[in-house]
Amino acid sequence: MRIMFITGFAAVALSAGSRAPVGAKVLAKPVHLREIVAEVERMLAA
Repeated sequence: MRIMFITGFAAVALSAGSRAPVGAKVLAKPVHLREIVAEVERMLAA
């Protein structure tokens, strides 16, 4: 399962040096619709 997080608090959610879990992507707001669409397409293609 792939997971995409969209947050306005990426700096807080992921402490310095940590990463999203394997298979997960974190997009920080503000995020453009094109970026969301591209990421969903990438995740579905994998």
